[in-house]
Amino acid sequence: MVGNTYPYTVTDWEDDIILASENNLDGFVLNVGCEPWQKERVSDCFDALSRIGRHSEFMSFDMHSIRGSTADDVNLLLDYICAFSISLACFGITAKLSCRRSPENNTILAKRHLNKVELCKCVLENITPGSYLFPLHVPSELSGRSISFPLLSDPAVYLRMPCIDGDFNWNGGWPLHSTRIDDHHLRHLGGKTFMAAVSPWFFTHYGPDTWNKNWVYRGDDWLFVRRWEQLIARRNDIDIVQVISWNDYGESHYIGPIKGAQPNSQAWVDGFPHTAWLALNSYYALAFKEGRYPPIKEDKIFVWARPHLKTAYASDDSTDDKIWVVVFSTGPGILTLQSHEYAVQAGVTKTWMPLEVGRGAHVTLSREHVGVVARCTPTLDEFCCTDTPKVYNFNAFTAMSGP
Repeated sequence: MVGNTYPYTVTDWEDDIILASENNLDGFVLNVGCEPWQKERVSDCFDALSRIGRHSEFMSFDMHSIRGSTADDVNLLLDYICAFSISLACFGITAKLSCRRSPENNTILAKRHLNKVELCKCVLENITPGSYLFPLHVPSELSGRSISFPLLSDPAVYLRMPCIDGDFNWNGGWPLHSTRIDDHHLRHLGGKTFMAAVSPWFFTHYGPDTWNKNWVYRGDDWLFVRRWEQLIARRNDIDIVQVISWNDYGESHYIGPIKGAQPNSQAWVDGFPHTAWLALNSYYALAFKEGRYPPIKEDKIFVWARPHLKTAYASDDSTDDKIWVVVFSTGPGILTLQSHEYAVQAGVTKTWMPLEVGRGAHVTLSREHVGVVARCTPTLDEFCCTDTPKVYNFNAFTAMSGP
């Protein structure tokens, strides 16, 4: 979210790029809106890339912000495409578009009897022939120079449009218990490119005086790991995976460090680091790219949970009062959850423990004759479940054991 990077410098971009690369992420999707300063931040990002290399980015135009109703809107798109599409670091271009035809008397796009999707494709072809267009629901190497990705539309309809080159199933990042969340999209691809989504969480709490977004998606049952397992099992059907997200604090699914400028999300983000998810994601991203799960070389514990019970304010929400635990173990051992002990084997173990008022998360992994080999025990000041929160918060606190 470039909109959350207002105070960023080139050094901030360098730090993020290096951190992402070290965790098996191949690039950033740079989501941009209409504010002029965002183009300056994108320029800083590409400056950082020119120094570091080893990372590719592609642009994602938020057409809810860039409405396409004026010549200035169209010129803004052209400015971005002309400035960055020729960069060796530009992996492609996406546009978050709606696929409706604009009113004849209200938009410059309609003068050529083109809807937004068709015009965007024409613009890309004129500047970078052989481009891909995926008007977004929201790496390995693809042929073609630019990539763009239809939001919440039926792929059976929009994938028949000649100007559409692929599909991004954004909502697939939160599949509940379905293992076939991508089937409808894949069934209608017709040989076009498919980008799948994976995300650890979703909670947003904006009132009607701002963005009026106030809901939670079910993120229980080790959602992040479960979704990655689905994608790895079907990797031959999937061209690209987008992790949602690096820094979207407003929707609580960030896996990068908390930095930059928050979009008035401090009430549910401050004190809730998610970089444990970044480390967890690294393992599964590598498994997807290599087609096999890497061997576990280090004992590691990951935990995450909400700070209060679901009944604190919203008893009807579809979510569980549990602390979710994932263990990487190099060999057999004894896992202690609070005071309960369980035997685990080598590999990845998914388990949980109750979310209890007044208690935190205390998890250790030990072995006979060795003792504790991994410990994840955030203090009660860092994490403690309550049933009387000052602020409604269904964000997740994450933690992992140290090196």
